[in-house]
Amino acid sequence: MTDDAKFDKMINEPVERLVVKLAVPTVLIMLVSAMYNSADMYFVGSLGTAETGAIGVNLSLMTIIQAAGFFFGQGAGNYVSRALGAKRREDAEKMASTGFFLAFAFGCAIAVLGTVFVEPLALALGSTDTILPYAAQYLRYILLAAPFMVSSIALNNILRFQGSAVFSMIGMVSGAVLNVALDPIFIFVLGLGVAGAALATAISQVVGFALLLAGCFRGGNVRISLKNFSPRPERCAELARGGAPSLLRQTMMSVSTIILNNSAKGIGGTEAFADAVIAAVSVVNRVVLLSGSVMLGLGQGFQPVCGFNFGARRFDRVKRGFRFCVISSSALLAVVAAGCFIFAPDIVRFFRDDKDVIEIGLYALRAQALAMPLMSWIVLCNTTLQTTGQTLPASVLSFARQGVFQIPLLLILVSAIGVRGIQISTPIADLCTFLLSVPFGVAALRKMKSGQEPA
Repeated sequence: MTDDAKFDKMINEPVERLVVKLAVPTVLIMLVSAMYNSADMYFVGSLGTAETGAIGVNLSLMTIIQAAGFFFGQGAGNYVSRALGAKRREDAEKMASTGFFLAFAFGCAIAVLGTVFVEPLALALGSTDTILPYAAQYLRYILLAAPFMVSSIALNNILRFQGSAVFSMIGMVSGAVLNVALDPIFIFVLGLGVAGAALATAISQVVGFALLLAGCFRGGNVRISLKNFSPRPERCAELARGGAPSLLRQTMMSVSTIILNNSAKGIGGTEAFADAVIAAVSVVNRVVLLSGSVMLGLGQGFQPVCGFNFGARRFDRVKRGFRFCVISSSALLAVVAAGCFIFAPDIVRFFRDDKDVIEIGLYALRAQALAMPLMSWIVLCNTTLQTTGQTLPASVLSFARQGVFQIPLLLILVSAIGVRGIQISTPIADLCTFLLSVPFGVAALRKMKSGQEPA
């Protein structure tokens, strides 16, 4: 597709139809990614509670890796979409290449440092002594794949922000499907256990990376090339502006998970109960991620529409797309939340049939289901602010959920009411973040209604 044809489609095609068209591949990506994360949990869950807890410990590292990928990918992608909307292709190509190569270099740094200090890293992430051997096995393989994981997330975002969600989908979904296929082979047939699950993930990430990189040279997408690598201070500053909210959001998610895992160590008086708490929360996190996949995919489908039209100063289309996404995803999440609340015992039992895990996970999942519909406004408000270059309010919202609300709640409630504090801290944080995000979103929409460019 030529630049002119892509530009015409992004600023003239009916917004609702365009968002849905771009959202279908991203929804599929989110669903399949969540399903393969859940597959890891399902297969490893049959090995034991400590092994299941190792997946929860690894979640903190995965969140750090994702934070780096989203920082470089969304930092570059936000700029790319606005530059293409303003018909500045050369600037877009330089930003895309700069974001990609910086992402790969950062992934190499994570791999080297993490591998050298793998056991201290596992303990810092919240591993108990019984979980530690399995967590260390899992982390070693994930760390080896870190450069490809960070770069894949960056490439996925750069492709999506150009409106090339199909190429993004091919890379991400192929890797996820391969992961699910390799899991039972490596875990059970080859007898590698937890290490097999990690190896399957590492191999699938490398394959997905290769397909995503190939997608950058098809369909008129901006090209990734070393000659376009241009880490000039002003370009890096622009990348940081676009990626800072994502970095804050993902980093705080990692910090809150680490604090949660470490808080679990002192609950119940035994390591077995602490392992059950970590395993239960890991299961609930995977279920919530899967439940919100369609909403997240819809928001990601809206991002290139938002970026292109904002760059072209078509603020009416930005607002219309925002309203459509919020209303449709809120309704969908309400239905999903009802299902999670009603069938919570069966859902938790599916992943780990352990009395303590089920009891802890049941309450946590039902509590999160009550707040689940609020996430539509929170996520789409943050997405719109970030994509339109409003770094400060987007960063405040990204930091607030964990940094202002969840982490303090964990520190206060766990010491006061034990495991119940872990179970209710996330939904309370979601409610507080929703209330904080309303004035930010309303202010941005009002400025666009008056024809002003939000600053």
